[in-house]
Amino acid sequence: MTDAKPGDNDHIETHVLVDSPEASPTELLQQATGLAKQRIKFAMTQGAVWVTRGRNTQRLRRVTRSLQKGDELHLYYDAKILASVPAEPELLADVGGYSVWRKPYGLRSQGSKWGDHCTVVRWAERHLQPERPAFTVHRLDRAANGLILVAHSRSMAAALAELFRTRAIEKRYLALVAGDFSTQPNPLRVETPIDGKNAVSEFSLQHVSVGGERSLVEVSIETGRKHQVRRHLAELGHPVIGDRRYGAGEDDGVDLQLTACLLALQCPVNDRPVEYRLDAKWLPTIGPD
Repeated sequence: MTDAKPGDNDHIETHVLVDSPEASPTELLQQATGLAKQRIKFAMTQGAVWVTRGRNTQRLRRVTRSLQKGDELHLYYDAKILASVPAEPELLADVGGYSVWRKPYGLRSQGSKWGDHCTVVRWAERHLQPERPAFTVHRLDRAANGLILVAHSRSMAAALAELFRTRAIEKRYLALVAGDFSTQPNPLRVETPIDGKNAVSEFSLQHVSVGGERSLVEVSIETGRKHQVRRHLAELGHPVIGDRRYGAGEDDGVDLQLTACLLALQCPVNDRPVEYRLDAKWLPTIGPD
């Protein structure tokens, strides 16, 4: 099955059942789509080709991957997505079993069926030395920036995920928000559910601009719902500066001013407490009024 218009080679979705295991993945996909083999190979490296065997579906990156009769190939080809250049994260710590990165604005925490080359996980796989696999542990909004952990084995991913699930990892953010937050209780605990699920955020005022137009707020969260911090602040009438979804981001003229600035946990590699903080140069500031 191919989802494409005749002559349209920029956006193609196709699914190919393997009848002949002697054929290579690139040959089968070329026959199905008419795409040049080099474009198909490029799509593989960018994470846009998948293979299903039985109940297991995973990305297919190797041209030389052997196939079996009954396998199904999937190609999700979008030329614009595949040509995207990822923003470069900064490696802050490499503990072996996991690494700590500063994720910049625009870099994703996890990929989609159309590719994963613009994710911090894939960047880690391609650039860490020694090379090793990488696994998503937790998410940080594409529009946000700051500290993120990447696991390098399935067992480490499970161990770190358990720390997040049991709230054994302390997470703090800094947010530059609209308005004078000093009118709110300090600290302020918000327990408004998000999408029908329990969501808890606590806000502590750090600074207010001279004219009261902006405030810098520290945030700690007990849950990790989608866009939790942004939604809670917007509901309070203090949207994050640069928030194009819940605030006036288009008018603010800057990227989302929300930064994950601290992660503290019991290191599952060395079994000791560790704390990771961003340098001040990466933190949002009030700036001139």
